[in-house]
Order: sequence, then C-alpha cells, then structure tokens
Amino acid sequence: MTAAMDTPAPRHGLRRRFARWWDRLSIYLPVLLMLLMALASYWLLRATPEPETQGPAPEVTHEPDYFMRRFSVKVFEPGGALKTELYGSEARHHPDTGTMVVDAARIRSFGPQRQLSTATARQITSNDAGTEFLLEGDAAVVRQASRGPRGEPLPRIEFHGEQLRVVTDPEHISSEKPVVLVRGLDQITADTLDYHGDARVAELTGRVKAAFAPRP
Repeated sequence: MTAAMDTPAPRHGLRRRFARWWDRLSIYLPVLLMLLMALASYWLLRATPEPETQGPAPEVTHEPDYFMRRFSVKVFEPGGALKTELYGSEARHHPDTGTMVVDAARIRSFGPQRQLSTATARQITSNDAGTEFLLEGDAAVVRQASRGPRGEPLPRIEFHGEQLRVVTDPEHISSEKPVVLVRGLDQITADTLDYHGDARVAELTGRVKAAFAPRP
C-alpha cells in the first residue's frame, strides 16, 4: 500500500524538465522564425520568373503619328485677345523631323500693336515650336497697314512667291526663288529676298525691277 502512494512523483519531475526545456527553446524562437522567413523569401525569389528584357526603342519614322482634317487652331494672349489662328484642310505631324505639314493653309497673326498679318500657301510646313514656317505654292505673306511703336504709320506690305520662309522672332522673311514685294503702291520683283522685319529692311538680288507710284 505504501509503494502505491509514491507513484505520482516521477510525473511531476517530467513536467518540470519539460518546462525548463521549453523556456530554453523560447529564447531562440524569434531567431528561428526570422531564419524561416528568410528561407521562405529566398525560395520565393528563386521561384519568381525574371522580367522580360525590354527590346530596343521603336524606330522613329517619317510616317505621321497624328493628323487633322478641316481644322482651325486658335492661340490666345494671357488677357484673352486672339494671337494666332491657323486654318487648314489637312495637317500631318512627322515625328522624325518634328514638323507639321498643313495643306491649303491660312494663318492669321496679331503683333504687339495688334497689327494683322496673314500667310497663305498650298502647303505650309512648321516646326514644333511654331517659330519657323516654309510656305510653298502660291505663297503670300501680307501685313496690313498699321502704326509702329512710336505711332508712325506703317504701310501695307506684301510678299508673294512660290516659296517663302518665315521666322517669327525676330521677324525674318526670305526666299531663294523669284518674289514680288508690294509696299503701299510700290512694287518690286527680284530673284531672291531677305527681309528683316525689326529694321524694316529688304535685300533684293538678281533681276530686280521696281515700279514706284508717283509721290505727291
């Protein structure tokens, strides 16, 4: 009877040994968890397919990347006044040259003193900045009569030819082909033209002919 009463003692000792073992294991448990997470991340990275390498950039061609038909584009001053207006039957933008080609084009533009200038041609090619224009086919640039910065009268002036090149800032009109220059009632023809708008000076070369209206 006495021996039977002593049997629970080994069970309590087993519990104490298990508790001590668990306490020691719990010290290293965070390290083990971090190691398992690192291994999982490594295998996940190995299992992820590598991204496809990008091919070469697409070649820029002369093919139009956009076009417009029967359009009108207007640009306004900060105060709301109209600055420039462009009409055309069709426009095509060529990305390789950074140019816009407009068929049956007409441009209206207002200067600092609101003097009106117009440009027309069967085809006008401009750069993306809108500062250089090549007029081809029945090209004409007309600046209406106005007044200069000091109030001086400026007569109407016209440029006509099969090809005119126009730069807006500073104003410069040139041509390597025959042109007709009309200033007021005077008319001059020449083989080439180089006109500087700021100085209002035109250089005409080649076969130059002039017809001046009578002065009062």
